[in-house]
Amino acid sequence: MVRRVVTGEKNGKSVFLSDGPVDNTHNYAEVPGFQTTLAWATLRGVAPLPHDGSDPVVHIQSVVPDPHGTRLLVVQFPPDSALDSAEFDPVAAGREYEAHLPGLAQAFEPDGSGMHRTTTVDYDIVVSGELWLELDDGEIRHLKAGDIVVQNGTRHAWRNRGTVPAVMVAVLIGAAE
Repeated sequence: MVRRVVTGEKNGKSVFLSDGPVDNTHNYAEVPGFQTTLAWATLRGVAPLPHDGSDPVVHIQSVVPDPHGTRLLVVQFPPDSALDSAEFDPVAAGREYEAHLPGLAQAFEPDGSGMHRTTTVDYDIVVSGELWLELDDGEIRHLKAGDIVVQNGTRHAWRNRGTVPAVMVAVLIGAAE
């Protein structure tokens, strides 16, 4: 579980508003080892300060933010071999993605390639394991813990060709085309 510590102000002083696990964490039954946590969000425009203490992810309609909105997403990718099982059901997995990653799930191409594109600028940080980033021109980059990708609304797919799960933290910033 991801622990989230949120600060704010009360009576002109900095205070901790919350400290604990993020409720919006989902372990995917249809893709064992895949986990997503929508840890924070801001809506379109400037985030109001001081923060009022409410949990902004509770009312999110889409993981993909509107222009100038943001999302903080933590993703654990299982090794690609998890999808090679005879029991893997891509239709059931798609339904689960749609239920827990609204807006983002619809950005994935229906051919099962994992390719997708969002109207966002993403700051992606690999925090553990290894990932391979594939672009639509066929180019691939091998990424390790500590590597940062700035994704500028391009068509891409994430792969975990390794043998252990990989964790990535992504900040999605809504953009305009």
